[in-house]
Amino acid sequence: YNYRISLKQNIPDELVRELGLSQEDLQGAAQRGGVMPLTQHAYDVLSKRKDIVENIAYEPANETEGIYPWNQATGWTSDNYGPVWIPAKGKSIDLTPENIAVYERPIRVYEGNDLQVKEDGKIYINGKEAKSYTFKMDYYWMMGDNRHNSEDSRYWGFVPEDHVVGKPIIIWLSLDKDRGWFDGHVRWNRLFRLVDNIK
Repeated sequence: YNYRISLKQNIPDELVRELGLSQEDLQGAAQRGGVMPLTQHAYDVLSKRKDIVENIAYEPANETEGIYPWNQATGWTSDNYGPVWIPAKGKSIDLTPENIAVYERPIRVYEGNDLQVKEDGKIYINGKEAKSYTFKMDYYWMMGDNRHNSEDSRYWGFVPEDHVVGKPIIIWLSLDKDRGWFDGHVRWNRLFRLVDNIK
């Protein structure tokens, strides 16, 4: 489960190892506060450590705060998101009061249209009533590692093609975070491989 935790001081390294916390887990509590995924055992131990922990409380998984679209019209959560249709250049979508919150940002911000939703629920694009919209650009849906500490399109929404910069060419370094340095931590067979050659 996730817990909102406020720390008085950093968790000592030996306790981090004992509780099986990863650096990713600790990122959630960066600057001595935030959300951390904990086992029941880790929660029990940390809740007793008043010298380290100021406050610790269960964080419900169905929280919608910060989830795109930010008006919470969908009721989606980081664990239960979608379904979502990803816009593509030349593809059209019917606009409805139920889906406009999801597609309003790409239409208005990224494609430069004046979009208004009137009190009667009618949608206007550039002063004309619109029942559908055809997208001018391709969009991407970026996913993190699906953990609760990921910041990805569930939080920022669609990424337009003109915001994607660069092209992967080579794998410079590949590490297996769950293995030790002398137990396969470095994935030697992937180093300096051209991305086009990866199967």
